[in-house]
Amino acid sequence: MIFMNMVNRERELQALKKRLSSNDLELIIIYGRRRIGKTFLIINAVNGYDFIYYLATEKNNLRKFKELTESKYEDIKYVKEDWEAIFHYLRDKIIIIDEFPYMIKEDESILSTFQKIVDETLKGSKTKLILLGSSISMMEDAISYKSPLYGRRTASIELKELKFKDLKGFNFSLIDAIHVYGFAGGVPFYLTKAKTPFLKWINAELKEVDSFIKDEIDFMLRYEFSEIGTYKEILHAISSGKNTLGEIKDFVRISGDVSSYLNKLEKIGIIGKEFPYKMKKGARYYIKDNFTLFWFTFIYPNLSLIEEGIYEIKEDEYNVYLGRIFEKIAREYVEDVYKVKVERLWFKDVEIDIYGDGIAGECKWSEGINGEKVLYELKRKVEDLGLDVKKYIIFAKSFSKTNEEAEFIDLKKLEQWYRT
Repeated sequence: MIFMNMVNRERELQALKKRLSSNDLELIIIYGRRRIGKTFLIINAVNGYDFIYYLATEKNNLRKFKELTESKYEDIKYVKEDWEAIFHYLRDKIIIIDEFPYMIKEDESILSTFQKIVDETLKGSKTKLILLGSSISMMEDAISYKSPLYGRRTASIELKELKFKDLKGFNFSLIDAIHVYGFAGGVPFYLTKAKTPFLKWINAELKEVDSFIKDEIDFMLRYEFSEIGTYKEILHAISSGKNTLGEIKDFVRISGDVSSYLNKLEKIGIIGKEFPYKMKKGARYYIKDNFTLFWFTFIYPNLSLIEEGIYEIKEDEYNVYLGRIFEKIAREYVEDVYKVKVERLWFKDVEIDIYGDGIAGECKWSEGINGEKVLYELKRKVEDLGLDVKKYIIFAKSFSKTNEEAEFIDLKKLEQWYRT
């Protein structure tokens, strides 16, 4: 296996190494969406240790696990084909089971079996049992209070996407990083796949017969749901601007309640919802991760053209799309520089791109923006909503006019932050 430097996973890496070096039994849970880097993280953490790595499959995991361990420890062939017997033989060793949800799907009693293994078979040992999974819902259920494994884990890590600023670790310039971030978000696998100039690469990639992009969302959703058609239509609706409950239901044309589907998508972190200012009803839904938003904006509506090999993403279309991505980057800037939590704020027809803790801001993914005009319009919105704002921040590619009443962040200033 190849060991490489990690990009902004140092905290997780050090936490795992501390657990690996302990003299205690450790049950470590690592979960997160497909392609987020779970396997890469744990393989880096156990570098230099003797360990067993098993990638679970949909069937016959007990037999396959025993066969794998026999290839490393020949004497285990004399051990009974039984989880408890095998783990008794493997006491004090590091055991990694990847895609553990497959084992749960094959046999729901595996959770009770592993409870007994942790409580009895491995009690008093230095064994490190590490369970990984890409099904967020199943992994969270596996450690919930209803699960037999509840209270047994000694550590758990939900591995999340990297931040935009982390893209400098992949040697992207600021402009290239913005273009790639719109596609890959903070998912390491996609970031390592993407090349620059981005539009040239993506349009060539989409013409490849075996491009990973075409079926990627299907693979991701199937980790969570047995039937994915309705979920895809819901995500298509949201990406198309249908973001209220009624709009989504009308778009999808579902006969039943669409709320249960939305709740499940929200639980696994694919979508989020925003409420009007000072209200707890009338939510609008949005897609949280960039790759899913990109896929349902450009790939899903054009699958037939992509299969024909004639579809290309046009520069002007992608620039319109990047307007939404630029807002996310701007919010990250404000949170990083000013150490406050900000979000989009809206009420009826009034929208403010950035708001929180006395800060209000707007984003314009365009050149030569009249910053004074944008500031004037922003102040009117703030006044209409009765907000208490002490600082204004305007983001754009470049400005034709600015003043001293606000902080104006163009790409040159954003570059300074990105590189620090």
